[in-house]
Amino acid sequence: MNQPRSKKVDIHGWIVLDKDFDQTSTQAVSQVRRLFNAKKGGHAGTLDPRATGILPIALGEATKTVPFVMDGRKTYRFTVAWGAETATDDTEGEVTARSDIRPARADVEALLPRYTGTIMQVPPKFSAIKVDGERAYDLARDGEEVTLEARPITVETLSLIAFSETEAEFEAECGKGTYVRAIARDIGRDLKCLGHVTALRRTRVGPFGEDDTVTLDELRELAEGKITGQSLDDALLPVEAALAEVPEVKVTRDIAARLMRGQSTILRGRDAPIDGPVWASAGGDPIALCEVERGELVPKRVFVFAA
Repeated sequence: MNQPRSKKVDIHGWIVLDKDFDQTSTQAVSQVRRLFNAKKGGHAGTLDPRATGILPIALGEATKTVPFVMDGRKTYRFTVAWGAETATDDTEGEVTARSDIRPARADVEALLPRYTGTIMQVPPKFSAIKVDGERAYDLARDGEEVTLEARPITVETLSLIAFSETEAEFEAECGKGTYVRAIARDIGRDLKCLGHVTALRRTRVGPFGEDDTVTLDELRELAEGKITGQSLDDALLPVEAALAEVPEVKVTRDIAARLMRGQSTILRGRDAPIDGPVWASAGGDPIALCEVERGELVPKRVFVFAA
């Protein structure tokens, strides 16, 4: 049986959590950190409390790779109920307006191209966006009037998966900063039937898909030694799992030592990247997050466990 860790320890890697319904992202991170007794951890992109699905959680040195995951594409499946708009654009808030109009399937499908590509979106008032240093949802919960400006977002695809007179199910692939609740709200307004999200599941974040996920219950069973032949650490993906979509530069141990001291090195070889972000590895181990600048490999963040 696995022995619980008695003190905070250095744990490095990713847990791709299948987050529970009615749980905040912060709560989920805290529970994962507690199970691992990890010194440091954080998530790569907030998932609404009433949403389920992929919440990538970085532990230890994996936190340095969080931006690469957050900048990746995300895929959601969500259900929109027609006939009512709510304060939060989902089932958590009170109804603020109603409509007796119900859309036809053809009307919904005809509208979808308007919501693909780079579009302007006003985020929900109940969102994590900061207004004068405060989270919008904190201000909204305190009864303050919250006014958020429209900002550009990118929706790669938006598809109608299922349709009925009372609700519709969609799938969206979108970029950083997109609020699915706002898409539901705006579609309802455009169709004059109003709408809000009743179910939301995130199925992909950057390089992580549903095949990578583990639930809190499964982690607890691993921690308690209830799964024969497996330990809690078996659920941990390596730090470099977040870098699947970032070019890798393999270097010698001598060059790795230079990078770990914060020193740049000249890139050689016809296949060397011309510019942009890369990660350096030596002997299969991640060494540093780097930028290629004027033919040089410049370390930006060095992985401490590589020293």
